[in-house]
Amino acid sequence: MPIYEFRCKNCGHKFEELVFSSLSEKNDVVCPRCGKKNAEKLLSAFSSGTASSTGSSASSSCGSSRFT
Repeated sequence: MPIYEFRCKNCGHKFEELVFSSLSEKNDVVCPRCGKKNAEKLLSAFSSGTASSTGSSASSSCGSSRFT
């Protein structure tokens, strides 16, 4: 089961949860702080492939080094 990061739309609490992907799409994830089923799944910079806060992007390990 994958770990997803969520933010509760009710209280703003951020938390991680081990869930089946079908459960996270149905918005059946319960906030551990307030108990509401009103959480949104967040995208991390790692999983979405965006550049880091330093402005450098992640590089692929395939063919990224040169041996001379």
